[in-house]
Amino acid sequence: MEREKIVAIVNDFLVNEFEVDGDEISNEANLKMTLGLDSLDYIDMVVVIESNFGVKLGEADFKKMITFDDFYSTIQNKIAEKNA
Repeated sequence: MEREKIVAIVNDFLVNEFEVDGDEISNEANLKMTLGLDSLDYIDMVVVIESNFGVKLGEADFKKMITFDDFYSTIQNKIAEKNA
């Protein structure tokens, strides 16, 4: 899947499902500070990612993510691994 499509899908569900201000989302922005999600929100995010991309993210994946760029890359890598 093209990175641009991943970014569009992720940003769309963050704005619509998690009520994140789209203007605050940028590749360099801090993921956790921008989203301000609690542990239940992360569970919801895992479900949304799985339903949109067919891949699962675990706690270890989220711990490695600092920026939105990391988030997009992790999803892109998981999709590539699944399709390999």
